[in-house]
Amino acid sequence: MFVALGIALALIAALLYVNLSAGERRVTCEIPHLYPVDDPQFFRAMGMLLGPGITSGNRVKALHNGDEIFPAMLEAIRGARRNVLFETFIYWSGEIGDAFAQALAERARAGVKVYVLLDWVGSLKVDQGLVQTMREAGVQVHRFHPLRWYNLGRINNRTHRKLLIVDGCIGFTGGVGIAPPWTGHAQDEDHWRDSHYRVEGPVVAQMQSVMLANWSKTTGRILHGDDYFPPLREMGDERAQMFHSSPSGGSESMQLMYLIAITAAVKTIDIASAYFVPDEMARLALVSALKRGVRVRVITPGKHIDQQTVRHASRALWGELLEAGLEMYVYQPTMYHCKAVIVDGLLASVGSTNFDPRSFHLNDEANLNVYDAAFARELTKVFEQDLQRCKRCTFEEWQRRPFMERARERAAALLAPVL
Repeated sequence: MFVALGIALALIAALLYVNLSAGERRVTCEIPHLYPVDDPQFFRAMGMLLGPGITSGNRVKALHNGDEIFPAMLEAIRGARRNVLFETFIYWSGEIGDAFAQALAERARAGVKVYVLLDWVGSLKVDQGLVQTMREAGVQVHRFHPLRWYNLGRINNRTHRKLLIVDGCIGFTGGVGIAPPWTGHAQDEDHWRDSHYRVEGPVVAQMQSVMLANWSKTTGRILHGDDYFPPLREMGDERAQMFHSSPSGGSESMQLMYLIAITAAVKTIDIASAYFVPDEMARLALVSALKRGVRVRVITPGKHIDQQTVRHASRALWGELLEAGLEMYVYQPTMYHCKAVIVDGLLASVGSTNFDPRSFHLNDEANLNVYDAAFARELTKVFEQDLQRCKRCTFEEWQRRPFMERARERAAALLAPVL
């Protein structure tokens, strides 16, 4: 019996190690400040050293909260003529889940090829009747890393990406899941504050390739040709790239992208993050930016948050940042689920990535990087509107936290590497 118990404990320990480690050597040395965001070398680093090439001629429209986001996504799906590809982390039951299922099923019945990739964990709450409705109509629905014996070593690797691509020429990405909390307009604590983005132009081909990478990993099938990668003409004036990361291939790239952007900053950094749990390297980069005279502002959720452990772990790490001059704001009315980093009024990185170890090392993530002053100004304006609904936390207030609150936060911080 003791031998069997020992074997079982060893297997559990092995599974935990495999699932909680990225399997790659992490960045441990501070990245030096060598150039600002508007320097050509910065663009070369972002487009050549780290990610896909930066494309010109794009148009990105910001959409805020479910009342703007879901109608735009459903309109694009209902207008599909060739194919729809949809990858998401959260898909639950409810009116909005039913609306998406019906729209996707209708297009499939009309002869449009529809591919849906749902994260297994994120879609546990979906009514199987909705999935069956889609499959019976011809929609190909698959789950990312379901609980199977051959997936045990990857069960902690989730696709956190939110990607919708229609006819290879219209794309959507951002933070929303397909679930009731994202409906409405953040009018109360049951309806969350979030943003999503409608994209046209050459960068949509990069969005398509990111989605198809996980589709091929899940199904073993390759989708290509003119139907999926049509010629894309310029639709606007914005330069953009679709950045992505995955533990199965470059888990450090998203964190590196953020670190290089922060290291290049000389004026301002604005961070919106549903889960703000900066690791040692991120804190070091932010403190170095503050010492260079960069103004750093962060918005993260207050008491209305779906993961209280993350909130406690986050607050435990604020001390050195607040002492160095970082401005920390906690959103008051409802859950704040936005994900954006705006640097020096030129780079805006938006998508699925939170400022935490889970997004940097464990999840599959995707962010749209837009290099455009007008777009950055628009997002900064929205950021400052959100600031009006926040309460600022100062270093003095942080120091005065009650003992029990400090103890709870320190205990939660022990879990920070996997949050």
